[in-house]
Amino acid sequence: MRVLFWGTPDFAVKSLKALIESNHQVVGVITQPDKPKGRGQKIQPTLVKEKALKHNIPVFQPEKIKNNQEFLEMVKKLNPDISVVVAYGKILPEEIINIPKYKTINVHASLLPEYRGAAPIQRAIMEGKDKTGVCIMEIIKELDAGDVYACKEVEITEDDDIMSLHDKLAEEGAKLLIEVLDKIEKGEIDKKPQNHEKATYAKPIEKAEGKIDFSRSAKEIFNQIRALKVWPKAYAKFRDEEVKILDAKIVECNVNALPGEIIKADEKEGIVVKTGNGCLLLRLIQFPNSKPITTQDAIRGYKIKAGERFE
Repeated sequence: MRVLFWGTPDFAVKSLKALIESNHQVVGVITQPDKPKGRGQKIQPTLVKEKALKHNIPVFQPEKIKNNQEFLEMVKKLNPDISVVVAYGKILPEEIINIPKYKTINVHASLLPEYRGAAPIQRAIMEGKDKTGVCIMEIIKELDAGDVYACKEVEITEDDDIMSLHDKLAEEGAKLLIEVLDKIEKGEIDKKPQNHEKATYAKPIEKAEGKIDFSRSAKEIFNQIRALKVWPKAYAKFRDEEVKILDAKIVECNVNALPGEIIKADEKEGIVVKTGNGCLLLRLIQFPNSKPITTQDAIRGYKIKAGERFE
């Protein structure tokens, strides 16, 4: 089939790569405009754009797609059989959704109708789920509410964080996308409506959600740390500074201490902190204007002692 691909970040690159290597033809790629990144604020292309240009696929980066007649006509001229959206970053208007013969489908990183919305991977980890998945669904006007072609479950292990789970879901989503496209082309697949009564929403992550409340359980804080490792990163006040906590492990403890209190500061093991229920071994932290360091190095460099407290 002739496929028009819409995507922007690295999550979308796996699906684009799978399409390029498939029997389908990518007739164009639509991605967000280039933006400044890094300390030097140098203009950088999106990762999807880089991938497309390496394979000589036409790339389009409209500033706006709604009420843009010129862009609408361009999409029609590409004559796609289907549009595929993977983390594009903007909501597509109905007039664009309905142009292709098979309309527009989306690779969504959850087991719909659970976790519709912008942050399904982070929310699944933060809420302690032991599984999530990807679904290929048809895009309609309502957010993530279209009929579903297929889903694939993915386990969330104790070792997973936002990065590892992101990569697993991107990989499985790319595989499932090709399977679904092949079956659509052959007329061998049916869509199934979602149970809207069971829908839940994964609202965008806010910076304030990174603040750790040590009166919560070790499990809840552990999930918060690993879900927010990319952004905004979990953090707590220590010695009147905002310290980011980048990696931790749940450990057993039986001690009477205040939530946030350091009950062990061992140069071999690291820093163990009491929570509202259980303890956490902090493994990687970052002080302001410094690089991430192990807590063993932090104990040595900052002379951290048992009895001090994270607020």
